Amino acid sequence: MPRYQPTVAANIRRSNRCATVFSSMPPLGIYIQVPFCQTKCTYCNFHTGVVSSGRFAPYIASVCKEIRQHAKFYESAKIAVTPSISQNIVDTVYIGGGTPSLLDPTHIAELLRAIRETFDCGSLEVTLEADPETIDVPKASAWAAAGVNRVSFGLQSFIDKELIAAGRMHRREDIYRAAPLLRAAGIENISVDLIAGLPHQTAASWQQSLDELAVLNPEHVSIYLLEIDEGSRLGLEVLQKGSRYSARDIPAEDDMAAFYEAARKYMHAAGFHHYEISNWAKPGRESRHNLKYWRREPYLGFGAGAHSFFAGHRWANAHDAANYVQAIEDSRLPVEQHEILSVKSALEEELFLGLRQLDGIDAVKIESEYQVELASRFAPLEKQGLLERRGAVVRLAPQKLSVSNEVFVELLR
Repeated sequence: MPRYQPTVAANIRRSNRCATVFSSMPPLGIYIQVPFCQTKCTYCNFHTGVVSSGRFAPYIASVCKEIRQHAKFYESAKIAVTPSISQNIVDTVYIGGGTPSLLDPTHIAELLRAIRETFDCGSLEVTLEADPETIDVPKASAWAAAGVNRVSFGLQSFIDKELIAAGRMHRREDIYRAAPLLRAAGIENISVDLIAGLPHQTAASWQQSLDELAVLNPEHVSIYLLEIDEGSRLGLEVLQKGSRYSARDIPAEDDMAAFYEAARKYMHAAGFHHYEISNWAKPGRESRHNLKYWRREPYLGFGAGAHSFFAGHRWANAHDAANYVQAIEDSRLPVEQHEILSVKSALEEELFLGLRQLDGIDAVKIESEYQVELASRFAPLEKQGLLERRGAVVRLAPQKLSVSNEVFVELLR
């Protein structure tokens, strides 16, 4: 899932352009969206769908065409970005969704081939999102041969009762069957996702999932709080006070916060580096690709619903996969949203994306770059114990990470 890709504004804003200098751009990241799943999880609020596998090949062909002809497509969509995108080295690729591991391995190889033939690639971190039940020996071997060197497992839980309630297809035994297959194929950088707040989850079952991490021994762990919104079946049921999808068996908000705090302490004791609100890694195993989002480094998104950020521009492709394929076949990019960031918007991003990182932000540097004064914004939040400041560095108070969204709302008010 493109969970970390920041959304862009619904309306195009072309005035008060960002004055930030883009002369020395860092390497590019590339994100590829695969919007296909076996089933729709009850908590999912992403634009994905369950379709016939016969639609996979035409979609992949369109994404490869978009990659190879991206400059032409951007020009046709009136996205003029300077300096030239072609001058940037690509050093990360993230294939997300959806469930990219449903694809035939040849499709993954085709996507990576298109990237290597189009861009100047450095030492690539290539991440593939995969569900445990979709993994077998031939797939794992083919992924490794194509260049995949990192797999992000959508586990969500080790508890079968919780997985069933969430609409997940895999079970605990699938996790322990799949992980060794990846390592045997030479893919030794494994990340796993867990969700705090699933239906039927208790303090004891959450602790069991944490304890299972020690057995699985991944290199990277992402832990998210369950999102309740009308974009998912479960979220809508909760908001409507219904009972379907085990909506009445969701832990209380205070319990979810307690689960997060338990995870934070557990991961620290296990030797993981907590580098972003939802992410922990063994030393040197931080997600190089996702760091680009929080550091506002450039990335290009290809596929239906994929987002891009380059030289002060943000844009997003339309979400409907069929419409996307038709547009690419007609040699036009189906841009749904395009924004040229104002100074105000860029500053806001610097603050809320930067503060997601546990290292915090360099307030003095930001004040200098944007010609603003931030101390008056920070002071009330420091007084409440929500922010900490040491010299130029400002960061979220470690004990307040579970209420980070509330802090960001206050900061940007």
